[in-house]
Amino acid sequence: MLEKILIANRGEIALRILRACREMDIKTVAVHSTADRDLKHVRLADESVCIGPPSSLDSYLNIPAIICAAEVTNASAIHPGYGFLSENAEFAEQVETSGFKFIGPSPKAIRTMGDKVAAIKAMKKAGVPTVPGSDGPLTDNKERNLEIARKIGYPVIIKAAGGGGGRGMRVVNAEGSLLNSIQLTKSEAGAAFGNDTVYMEKYLEKPRHIEVQVLADSHGNAIHLAERDCSMQRRHQKVVEEAPAPGITPEQRSYIGDRCAAACKKMKYEGAGTFEFLYENGEFYFIEMNTRVQVEHPVTEMITGVDVIREQISIASGNPLRFRQQDIQVRGHAIECRLNAEDSRTFMPSPGTIDHYHAPGGPGVRLDTHIYSGYTVPPYYDSMIGKLITYGNTRESAIARMNGALSELIIDGINTNIELQQDILSDAKFVAGGTDIHYLEKKLGIH
Repeated sequence: MLEKILIANRGEIALRILRACREMDIKTVAVHSTADRDLKHVRLADESVCIGPPSSLDSYLNIPAIICAAEVTNASAIHPGYGFLSENAEFAEQVETSGFKFIGPSPKAIRTMGDKVAAIKAMKKAGVPTVPGSDGPLTDNKERNLEIARKIGYPVIIKAAGGGGGRGMRVVNAEGSLLNSIQLTKSEAGAAFGNDTVYMEKYLEKPRHIEVQVLADSHGNAIHLAERDCSMQRRHQKVVEEAPAPGITPEQRSYIGDRCAAACKKMKYEGAGTFEFLYENGEFYFIEMNTRVQVEHPVTEMITGVDVIREQISIASGNPLRFRQQDIQVRGHAIECRLNAEDSRTFMPSPGTIDHYHAPGGPGVRLDTHIYSGYTVPPYYDSMIGKLITYGNTRESAIARMNGALSELIIDGINTNIELQQDILSDAKFVAGGTDIHYLEKKLGIH
């Protein structure tokens, strides 16, 4: 097993990784910016290294500083968490060439899956269902582009190959605006991602967002850990996630999960990953693969009993998977509410000092967070301050426990989105299950 892991992240995921390392008797190194010296995982780690000022570019995205910290502390490996450098192929490459183990897939896999066009091609080869589209980058041939759109059928969506997080995409409802939309998306993609390659897909009007968690080792083994529903979104950012997805049958779960696991074997993928799909009218359509641990991994852990972070570390240590597919049993239901330091109505970030904090408790309640009374939420990073997860034998039980947990949770001194989460959990359509990805924005009046 790896002897010492440097955690190249911050906040709740850094603390989550540290806890897994402690259980496995692995020493930890916390890197942090000057704004984050009071983070809980920094206080608890065996060693800590300041890697720069508050700006992410000068700290958590500073590859030389992170690798230097690994060198001076004699770390064995680097865990990137999610966000920041977790899907940066150059970082993974530099980590490996510097003599450390990158806890994640190979740089090649990260590059392939990071390019949406290449990812779709890889999935088609592996037999994973994809959205009808251009089957490659769009060229400057205007007639050809118009022909592709006619064949797909309007509405279509133009997407940047290097995009992500809801950026670099434009919906086109009629032929008259297609060519202009392609040019605008190309220009925006070039400026935002340094890559102006765009492609075209059928725009699904009322899809759900279903994703499949996978684990794969370096010995040719791969399994899936069932699916999650992440359809409750605002501006392509997930707000509530749950597992398993309402209305997905065991047969559908096996169908799509087995294909994802088979794709991992075909790609020689290693580590944890998530296949993301749009789901409409009983059909799954691949949209992208995240080559890292997801924010919402706890709901999968709750229904399968598999510690995803622990498995990441074990796989990176060269061990074969400890589970076979037949060992994975889905039991009960889990829901996760993302907790953000922001106003529930305006969504304006709300950094500041937490005067009083009280965590909820009781059966089936889990809270992954780094905050505490007296902690100051800095203004420099993402507004997420934690994740509240509840588990029950049924979806109804998980919802009831979440309502109770949200009512118990106290975070005074800053604004939070607790009120929004309570509103969602009491919404009749959410309670019924199966809302599409546009539902929350319509509910909030966002167009």
